Amino acid sequence: QVQLVESGGGLVQPGGSLRLSCAASGSIYRLYTMAWYRQAPGKQRELVARITNAAGTNYADSVKGRFTISRDNAKNTVYLQMNSLKPEDTAVYYCNADQIVTSAGNYYDRWGQGTQVTVSS
Repeated sequence: QVQLVESGGGLVQPGGSLRLSCAASGSIYRLYTMAWYRQAPGKQRELVARITNAAGTNYADSVKGRFTISRDNAKNTVYLQMNSLKPEDTAVYYCNADQIVTSAGNYYDRWGQGTQVTVSS
């Protein structure tokens, strides 16, 4: 069984920073494109940042220059460094993997359980 487990969320003041982590567990051979999404109350889930297995990245316009996505393939982990946080960044942040290759087969479109980020003074 493959799981994605997020951590690192919490309460932070405007202008502050947080670093989210998403670790994939299981007998994993390869993680392909990984992404962070977020969903604020009453809004649809939106893409925040994406990173391919070759480390190519893209970002939502709203977070460009403030957020950085990275990955450690040896640890099967993806990170989201969030700087200069704003109240409008408040949301539940979800990790997504488009494909995970494991000893038991391939898994597609896997999601973590989410971690709450609240930006407030």
